[in-house]
Amino acid sequence: MSRLTDPTGVRVARRVYHVRVESTTARDTSISFRALGLLTYLLDQKEGWQVRSDQLSKGEGREGREAVRTALRELAAKGYYRLERRRLRTGKVVMGTSVAEYPVPQWAADHAIFSSQKDPAVPVIEQEDGTFLVEYPDGTLGSDGFEPDPHDEEPPAPAEEEPAAAEEPPAAEPKRRTRRTPEQKAADDAEKKAAADKKAEEKKAIDDAAEKVSKWWWDHAEKHLGKYVGRTNGYLAMRGQVRSALAAGYTQRQCADALLRARKHLPSAQQWQDALGVVTNHIAPTRPNGAVPYSDSATWGKQGETPQDTPDAQAHDDSDDATFGVVNRTQGV
Repeated sequence: MSRLTDPTGVRVARRVYHVRVESTTARDTSISFRALGLLTYLLDQKEGWQVRSDQLSKGEGREGREAVRTALRELAAKGYYRLERRRLRTGKVVMGTSVAEYPVPQWAADHAIFSSQKDPAVPVIEQEDGTFLVEYPDGTLGSDGFEPDPHDEEPPAPAEEEPAAAEEPPAAEPKRRTRRTPEQKAADDAEKKAAADKKAEEKKAIDDAAEKVSKWWWDHAEKHLGKYVGRTNGYLAMRGQVRSALAAGYTQRQCADALLRARKHLPSAQQWQDALGVVTNHIAPTRPNGAVPYSDSATWGKQGETPQDTPDAQAHDDSDDATFGVVNRTQGV
């Protein structure tokens, strides 16, 4: 039983282990009690726990899924909660959530930007030091709103020790991990931002080129081949093929020529690869029936000429030694 100085006050039963909620958060009148209760529950979970509205709505005494989603949106708008699409340094993309014990102004500002997008998840990119930067729709990178870890501050320098006696060698000073100065960190961040900006520009250039070629081909194909009636969204799939080719080093002209050669609204993967091989002279073109028409002049030369490059011509000077016949091929034999 807690002791009270005021007999009409609130008695609080406490234990050693409890979830931490700042007083300013508990008294935040801009969020509902429902949202505050859900935030407290989320803060009490272990790191790595996944926030899912369908799971939060299950169980006795829980509210419905839409009520949970409404509370999550309320927390996100005030900067307590954020849904993230995380691109890791390995290239893998995973979904995750962030929860704060206090309202983060940057999260609230990001929510205002990305909540109006088709995908409301905030895209963040992992950096070399393990932190994350937000990738904005214009390709720029910015802070993810997390404050520096106070445990990551520069440790105090150890006190100087008196030199050891002359007869004893001085003890080796333990190696300490060097930390970056603010200037070094700023320079590194600027270099990373420049690299990210360059990568974003290259991506945009490829996307714009793919859209240009794809729009031209789709208009051309519908005019000469008719409307597309495939089961999938043919335009998006075809644009993906073109973008992959551009990213691999093919030019817009080569992609356009390959589409003309394939003569399909949406070529198959093999048709697309073969067409690219033909227009870049990597593979020889084939005729529709796979046969090459016979030509006397191409095989034996024009009348009165001797094909000097054939083995028979090199062995014999007199071509009259050969006797030719005609083979008639009939259908159904």
